[in-house]
Amino acid sequence: MTITDRIEINPRVMLGKPVIRGTRIPVELILRKLSEGASEADLLDAYPRLTREDIQSAMRRKR
Repeated sequence: MTITDRIEINPRVMLGKPVIRGTRIPVELILRKLSEGASEADLLDAYPRLTREDIQSAMRRKR
């Protein structure tokens, strides 16, 4: 299932949790890290496959 062009839900990936398309990075992880004070730059450094647009899409998904 496609949520956006950047977020997908697939029962075969991370037990069906929303993830960044093409990765196993859960949206939940991104949102948790941001709420704990991580910056966008911190996330990009920690997860090289992640893009700024992926982070913005995850934040929009939260609403």
